[in-house]
Amino acid sequence: MIKTAMKRWDLFTEPALTLTLSQRERGPEPNFSQRERGLLFGLAKHSLTKFLAILIFFHLCASLPAQGTKADYERANGLRKLTANKVFKNRVKPNWSADNTRFWYRNDLGNEVWEFIMVDALKGTREPAFDHEILAKSLGKVLEKELDARRLPVDEIDFIEEDPNIVLLHVEGKIWHCDLKNYELREAKSEEKPLRPLRPRPALRESKSTGEETSLTFINRTKVEVEIFWLDEDGKRQSYGKIKPGDKHQQHTYAGHVWLVADADGKTLAVYEAEEQPASVIVDGTQPPQDRPRRPLRGPAPEGAASPDGQWFAFFKDHNLYLRDTESREEFALSDDGSADDEYSGEVFWSPDSKKLAVLRTKKGDERKVYYVESSPKDQLQPKLHSYDYPKPGDKIPLSKPQLFEVAGRKHIPVADELFPNPWSVIDMHWDPDSGRFFFLYNQRGHQIMRILAAEAATGKVQTVVEEQSPTFIDYSGKQFLQYLDESGEIVWMSERDGWNHLYLFDAKTGSLKNQITKGPWVVRRVEKVDEQKRQIYFYAGGVRPEQDPYYLHYCRVNFDGSGLAVLTEGDGTHSIKFSPDRRFFVDTFSRVDLPPVNELRRMEDGALVCKLEQADWSELLKTLWKIPERFVAKGRDGTTDIYGVIYRPTNLDPAKKYPVIELIYAGPQDSFVPKSFSSFHSPQTLAELGFILVQIDGMGTSNRSKKFHDVCWKNLGDAGFPDRILWIKAAAEKYPYMDISRVGIYGVSAGGQSAARAVLAFGDFYKAAVADCGCHDNRMDKIWWNEQWMGWPLGPHYEEQSNVTQAHKLQGKLMLCVGEMDENVDPASTMQVVNALIKADKDFDLIVFPGKGHGAGQSPYGERRRADFFVRNLLGVEPRGEK
Repeated sequence: MIKTAMKRWDLFTEPALTLTLSQRERGPEPNFSQRERGLLFGLAKHSLTKFLAILIFFHLCASLPAQGTKADYERANGLRKLTANKVFKNRVKPNWSADNTRFWYRNDLGNEVWEFIMVDALKGTREPAFDHEILAKSLGKVLEKELDARRLPVDEIDFIEEDPNIVLLHVEGKIWHCDLKNYELREAKSEEKPLRPLRPRPALRESKSTGEETSLTFINRTKVEVEIFWLDEDGKRQSYGKIKPGDKHQQHTYAGHVWLVADADGKTLAVYEAEEQPASVIVDGTQPPQDRPRRPLRGPAPEGAASPDGQWFAFFKDHNLYLRDTESREEFALSDDGSADDEYSGEVFWSPDSKKLAVLRTKKGDERKVYYVESSPKDQLQPKLHSYDYPKPGDKIPLSKPQLFEVAGRKHIPVADELFPNPWSVIDMHWDPDSGRFFFLYNQRGHQIMRILAAEAATGKVQTVVEEQSPTFIDYSGKQFLQYLDESGEIVWMSERDGWNHLYLFDAKTGSLKNQITKGPWVVRRVEKVDEQKRQIYFYAGGVRPEQDPYYLHYCRVNFDGSGLAVLTEGDGTHSIKFSPDRRFFVDTFSRVDLPPVNELRRMEDGALVCKLEQADWSELLKTLWKIPERFVAKGRDGTTDIYGVIYRPTNLDPAKKYPVIELIYAGPQDSFVPKSFSSFHSPQTLAELGFILVQIDGMGTSNRSKKFHDVCWKNLGDAGFPDRILWIKAAAEKYPYMDISRVGIYGVSAGGQSAARAVLAFGDFYKAAVADCGCHDNRMDKIWWNEQWMGWPLGPHYEEQSNVTQAHKLQGKLMLCVGEMDENVDPASTMQVVNALIKADKDFDLIVFPGKGHGAGQSPYGERRRADFFVRNLLGVEPRGEK
């Protein structure tokens, strides 16, 4: 006992403790042995103060929980299973009728019973889809077996538009025609079976394959005549007739064939790809395709592209650009100066009039490879050497620049590059409808300048349309949106220029700012839809309801001119949306970590509540003694900014006892990471069961708040929000004295592993133990895009200053490093260089190398067990899985 007391002596100050401990904190009077009494008496001769301190420590020892025991481990390992399938009525999957006025869903009630619900969106009613008892008897007769009305084996329900009292029930592989007036059942005829609606494709492409015979039934629900086209193997339109408003057309086709629907002016309304099963195509004009799919600069190159008039097919051969006449099949080169080191490649962008085309020419960069040895391959005794391409910060990157060609004269028109001298990327190439110019988005290396540029088709002259500059960084990877509005000659653009992430409207011809579309101390998180006809934008926003957590997502609509902002969701939580096919209605699901899902039906026009659907039932979960995660807010380093996090507690929490605190950290600037939606199990809860309080926090430098909040990470990833995190944990401990912040641990993976190690190197006076899994410990060693985005380019001294390798000699406390020897996300050498530096500094640490494993190897069952044991030993001070 005395040995244990001396080992934990650093937890106490001498006289102050005797004056501040309450009776509850002191616990019951100790029952010391005769030997212990004699030893304490001897100590008292030398120092009465020390005697009192040790006596009080023994008092505390008597009240400490039996943490890290075998029983704790068993309870922790069983927590996920214990809490699984304990929340009911939490999901609504709407199955809409063809006219988009009704839908049904199966409502799981728990204990393996369920019901079927029918919702009439026009009437705003929610009621049982049928009389379950009567249907059970009717189905039982035709199936020749007894059925439980609470467990009806109905897989799907189909509506019959002509008669709302008739439904088709999919039961055990058969479809039954059911009249809800008398519940008479008969097997449905083949012509009664409704066709499955086919979803539109996001973009145009030629028919590339011919599969099984099938058919498509086109249903024109627009108010205009439409025409259907097959896109042949060259992407050329082949007309297959017109369909009047309200009419149908059945078309024989093959799986893999692509069909386009256009209006009378030839404008594309939607594109569909046939599948093996016959399907219906609902043409209602609500889902226009994107112009082209966005593709990363260095992604796989397509095979080529047909001109809009179908006369030409452009492709790449021998590093050059070629054309093929689709009728004569004649081929010729448009360029002849391409080479393996400076080639024409990628995507082809045709002008609408088919007279010109733009492509990228890319000059080769460095070819950096990372090597690793697979020590224990499964198919042989001897190890294997592997390599993969892996550009790192500071490397010479491929340089891609747009090139312009004229078909008739087989002419290469130079594009002046003064405004895009050093591209990180060139993307979003787009032609004006009149073929007079093409646009492209230039992201300059270093990510402090972005420009939408326009090149004149006749001369190649380039002008700036929109320019974005930042003294820190432009978050191109997480906060970038661009949409060209061809009909009005405008551009929708996303920017943080006013300090918050918002949308702006620009004149595409002059580049002048017409107006800011969204504005305020909140952020646009994601654009969901741009409606050019109604001049409205639908998007998700954070912080738009100031009384709620600023990270909660709400669905909103705004007019192009910035007027009419409508927040279409209300509930205090983070929201997800399921639309009716015609977008007149949506099912809104919202939740919080401390609130199970709430499902409502709302009207898209104004967000008004149509009817409540389901409030999740978590009564069975709460019976397990599962502790509800607590949302906690404290002020950050500036004393004014709210920092948000979550606290997890063990199921057997005793507030009269003391618990070490462990933080799960991920501080990557690309996002925010504290969970906002409900889950019956969060991974930190497993570790909490061993006798800890677990926390997660989003400190400054992470995303989805203001630009100022985010900019803390600039050239400063070593900060990782620690000044905010430490204050947050201290504030939580003030409210909950059972949180022992003299024993704080931390763990994380990848960038979280980098931060976890950093905690005991730079903030070792607060964090006492850390587990770092697969960390990117030196930003010069990690992937180029992630690190240059936040740490800047060219590389400066801050890269070295914030490296866990150069700072390894400052280690305080305990550290366990984990790494997968086959990690292709973060170079495994990043961890091994920390190991080397720790050895040189004569520091003690633990290391686990996982043979044959990749990134996140420490999250394996073995890794999780070792992590738990590490914290039990170093924060609880006991051997794992002890009986007491």
